[in-house]
Amino acid sequence: MRVWLLLFLALSAAPSWAAHAYAQFGDIKYPPGFTHFSYVNPDAPKGGEIRMVPPTRPTNFDKLNPFTLKGTAPSGIGSLMFESLMTGNSEEPTTVYGLLAEDVEVAPDRLSATFRLNPKARFNDGSPVLAADVVHSFNTLTGPLAAPQFRTIYAEVKKATATSERVVRFDFASPNRELPLVIGGMAVFSRQWGGGKPFDQIVTEMPIGSGPYKPASDRLGRDITYVRRADYWGADLPVRKGLYNFDRVTFRVYLDETARFEGLKAGEFDFMREFTSRNWARQYKGKQFDSGEIVKRAFENHNPGDFQGYVFNIRKDKFKDARVRQAIGLAMDFEWLNRQLFYGIYTRVQGYFPNSEFHAEGLPKPDELALMEPLRGKLKPEVFGPAPQPPSTAPPDSLRENLRKARALLEEAGWTYRDGALRNAKNEAFTIEFLNDQPGLIRVVTPLQTALRKLGIEMTFRTVDFSLSQQRMQNFDFEMTSLRLPGNSAPGGELLELFGSKAADTPGSSNIWGIADPAVDAVVGKVLAATTRPELATAMRVLDRVLSNGYYSIPQYYGNAFLVGYRSAPFVLPPTLPPYYDAGDWALTTWWASPDNK
Repeated sequence: MRVWLLLFLALSAAPSWAAHAYAQFGDIKYPPGFTHFSYVNPDAPKGGEIRMVPPTRPTNFDKLNPFTLKGTAPSGIGSLMFESLMTGNSEEPTTVYGLLAEDVEVAPDRLSATFRLNPKARFNDGSPVLAADVVHSFNTLTGPLAAPQFRTIYAEVKKATATSERVVRFDFASPNRELPLVIGGMAVFSRQWGGGKPFDQIVTEMPIGSGPYKPASDRLGRDITYVRRADYWGADLPVRKGLYNFDRVTFRVYLDETARFEGLKAGEFDFMREFTSRNWARQYKGKQFDSGEIVKRAFENHNPGDFQGYVFNIRKDKFKDARVRQAIGLAMDFEWLNRQLFYGIYTRVQGYFPNSEFHAEGLPKPDELALMEPLRGKLKPEVFGPAPQPPSTAPPDSLRENLRKARALLEEAGWTYRDGALRNAKNEAFTIEFLNDQPGLIRVVTPLQTALRKLGIEMTFRTVDFSLSQQRMQNFDFEMTSLRLPGNSAPGGELLELFGSKAADTPGSSNIWGIADPAVDAVVGKVLAATTRPELATAMRVLDRVLSNGYYSIPQYYGNAFLVGYRSAPFVLPPTLPPYYDAGDWALTTWWASPDNK
């Protein structure tokens, strides 16, 4: 989960408490004293309710602590209950403004950042947010009882020190321009949360955070409702004006797609993002849509395209050879899927960062070669060639020809067809278990299963509920599965968690592939060291080349708009769409209730 962050880089030797914002590359839109972000209505009335379904697939929640590994926390709890020192917006991907912190000073050598807390900041129990709470949050999240991915995210932050009651300094291991952003986006919670219990035993205790909402009840279960705090300390801050307008926010959970859509039509909730093209093409019609009671709308955006793909667990011996992974990818027929199942609305994913300035195309450009040459000893020779393209079955290409290429690659890797199956030198048959928590996905994967059978590979489906799937993924107990990563216009430290070697064997990390490649680590280091936006884009394109040549995934497809169904009468939408946004977060934070919803 990527948290928006930031702070203004004060580079003078003398201390200066005038930095209201920070831009990684110096591009700050809003000056000191600004009143609100341009895409919100600062006079939006407060009140009413919005009811949503979560974009994930939990069937229930069994804890109120979102920072530990075991269990499932309810949707929305992280963003609605916890705040960070700095916060971003939907216009500037690498700029943040003060939230819990009034301002920030970054040392001239960039080896530390010092934040001064807003004296008005209060937790939901009425206590002030102090530097000791920030230090406690950092030490807890990087300690052994929190989910291990936080130790990866903050690995380059050496320590946190409270230099006074409301001033906290973070020391860094390297002069990385992004590190103040990373730590500026860290969730802050009270030292009193849990009453002294070990952190991993804080399960049902109501979180003590500073965010604008609290759960209406501490009951665990399926649905959850948050109520807006009448005493919320930050309502008049420029970064909060016109945001979080609903008195109540509810997330409703359904066990399957059919029940969820029927719930929308029955008025059980108000907003749903659709991810299945068949549903969008065939179900969003009828009298409620004709009358405008329910609106079917594709919201355009300028976000980088999502990465979506079938991913291999390369910790398994059968997937260690890149030729095997490439061969399996040749068995996917996207053109047939888009024509027969997706109503032609999807675009094939190209690389890991599609539809963005970070996507690599053709041969490396001079700026990419300049970055790559010092790393030549770590990079595959193929990385210096044209960027790999997903196989196509559009004429003159065909699935038959792609399967011929796949068979040749498999033979090179030591897999040959005999005795009715593809087998290795130990006479072991090639089988794949596909871990799946989306029953509707089976129809999409079945054509791949059929094509693999022609190669002698038997794929079986293991369909489980979300909680078991989450547990297995946290322990890397799978062979293949499907993954969607939202596009990111400001990539940085989260790349270590996704692709870094240290995360490969860390249970609960986002490196579900198990990628442990010195070349990937080296290029991610170049991304983190970028001092300008063009340098960042160059390093990201090189990373795209390295990952694509690893054949760690079979690229799938993405849509270039948010497909949304929502009930029209209860809401008023802001007149301007921001360039970079998530549809659900945008509705929750910037819409407001019409008079009919009061």
